[in-house]
Amino acid sequence: MGDISIWVWIIGGLVVVGGVVALIVAGNRKSSSSDDDLLASRLVEFSERGEVASLEEIELSQPFYERVIVPVLLRVGEISTRFTPQHLIEATELKIELAGNPIRMAASTFLASRFVIAGALGGFLFIIFLIAPASSVEKVNPYIVVPIFTVLGFFFPQLWLQSKIDRRQQEIKKAMPDALDLLTICVEAGLGFDAAMAKVSEKWDNELSLSFSRAIKEVQLGKLRRDALKDMADRIGLAEMTSFIAAVIQSEQLGVSMAKVLRIQSEQMRIKRRQMAEEEAHKAPVKMIVPMAFLTFPSIFIVLLAPAVFSMMESFLGSGIG
Repeated sequence: MGDISIWVWIIGGLVVVGGVVALIVAGNRKSSSSDDDLLASRLVEFSERGEVASLEEIELSQPFYERVIVPVLLRVGEISTRFTPQHLIEATELKIELAGNPIRMAASTFLASRFVIAGALGGFLFIIFLIAPASSVEKVNPYIVVPIFTVLGFFFPQLWLQSKIDRRQQEIKKAMPDALDLLTICVEAGLGFDAAMAKVSEKWDNELSLSFSRAIKEVQLGKLRRDALKDMADRIGLAEMTSFIAAVIQSEQLGVSMAKVLRIQSEQMRIKRRQMAEEEAHKAPVKMIVPMAFLTFPSIFIVLLAPAVFSMMESFLGSGIG
């Protein structure tokens, strides 16, 4: 009974900490999606109302995560940057770009969040072990549980970021054939490549359309189109996108028909998507072995063999009594 109570405390605490972290991340994402500074927008809001407010009152009107959580993470990120190798920061920045920068967080702040989450989980469990009754924790070793969850908290942001990268790349890979078909149709109809990319970004609302839209904005701001396309391929990190961008740039430099290149690329992307589907279909029987062996087959054996086992037991017991 004591073991159950302490694990209930631990699971409940982890749920609370995870909920707080999720709320902070969601609030940070919502607040950072706008381009204007939040403090400046608050100042404009107060001025439009005709209210006279001090800077302190305006700052206190901001949400809690903007006043406390975000500055703490930024400060910890600034301190950790001094002791973090430059190649680690660059690698983290690349991973954040590959994930699409889902929480609009700098690399140093993300690295600092790993230590913050690890310290929060480890400290929370340590406090639970301190305040829990001795009878509840006598069979649970805190010197093993606390370090394990601290390490899990340290690696959780990295695993979450990698899952975001895989999900984004998978979404882009699935959307590429249809996007290339639409690009081909638009170019054959007489539109330029930039206008065709704009049509794709207007047609869909996914990661690929957002990448196209960002590349178009970079071209409009003065960047060369080949540089913008190369940067887009680097931010996506897919071999299929890299080969597509290389073919587009080469056709532009050599004067080859863009519509013909796009049609060839779209056919290749569609063949690759069909091959991926066939590969996943071939993997399905192997993946089904484990649930069938541990879940389906035992149930079938119980249903089929239970009557025979009961009949044999009754016969053996009857013969033994006789």
